[in-house]
Amino acid sequence: MAQNAGGILPDRQIGELSASGAIRSPRPFDEDQIQPASLDLRLGAKAYRVRASFLPGAARSVADQLARFSLHEFDLTGGAVLETGCVYIVPLQEALALPEAVRATTNPKSSTGRLDIFTRVLTDHAREFDKVAAGYNGPLYLEISPRTFPILVREGSRLSQIRFRTGAPTLSGAEHESLHAAVRLSSDQEADISSGGIAMSIDLRGDDTGLVGYRGKRHTGVVDVDKRGANRIVDFWEPLHRTTTGELVLDPDEFYILVSKEAIHVPPDYAAEMTPFDPLVGEFRVHYAGFFDPGFGHAQAGGAGARAVLEVRSHEVPFILEDGQIVGRLVYERMLARPDRLYGSDLKSNYQAQGLKLSKHFV
Repeated sequence: MAQNAGGILPDRQIGELSASGAIRSPRPFDEDQIQPASLDLRLGAKAYRVRASFLPGAARSVADQLARFSLHEFDLTGGAVLETGCVYIVPLQEALALPEAVRATTNPKSSTGRLDIFTRVLTDHAREFDKVAAGYNGPLYLEISPRTFPILVREGSRLSQIRFRTGAPTLSGAEHESLHAAVRLSSDQEADISSGGIAMSIDLRGDDTGLVGYRGKRHTGVVDVDKRGANRIVDFWEPLHRTTTGELVLDPDEFYILVSKEAIHVPPDYAAEMTPFDPLVGEFRVHYAGFFDPGFGHAQAGGAGARAVLEVRSHEVPFILEDGQIVGRLVYERMLARPDRLYGSDLKSNYQAQGLKLSKHFV
């Protein structure tokens, strides 16, 4: 894995990292834990309620900070409810001893973002969340803060994922344009493309019924993160419909599930990531969970284009979204090699060929 190779490590090389001891865990991986371009991370057996979010900084470990800021420790082996508005730190089962040429980034899983669970991974001596330095040797921790729904988690629950990379795999603006011309990354043939990726805009026209999205309800029941289809949509979500003006007013601190106007494709030799909140487009955050695997929305993996579901939260002030407004960018990166299995038909993936879709927990 030479530094100049420049690519995202695919599934089989993630397996090789585990076999070599670069990824350590007290128990074997779950059967579906390795994804085409990432690894799901599992919660450990204990959790800590902390006073506030923190970064350890260059001089401290996460354990040092937990000794200062932890309010209480509790067990996750039998399951525990994490309340909204609280911050928790959970040591993860996976630890790392990365080669010097390999670094990593982390991101919430798609279902985690669609539940409005704010998660970030910490490492010892970290000055940034969700980034793992090349050659890092040490434990991983997950900060968890449910924002809208209280959640039930347990040892082994998977809320976050990690993506390993070498070199400089991110495409330039010209490379994005060339790839789009060759394989049409977006259903918008005239897509706005720059060095920051392909522009994604919001769809506020909706489907044949006029449905454009959902707003999370407050004071709901608990969502078990490990149970599919266990909750009724009506108990947790308020449907939103098209307006005569094609606009939607985002209320401060409310959580919305919306969808992109464009259908996107991620070819098998590439992975993609939605860029984080950009203050230049408005005072709101779009897309907590930004990883898109090779094969997402791609015909070779059983898709015919898939729209990006967007998790949206306004900050401080109400904000008016308009139909077709650009809300983020999708950045493509080269894979170091094509994965053995692609997102979609190979993995019976939850969100292939999706439109507007809530997480797998709702029916």
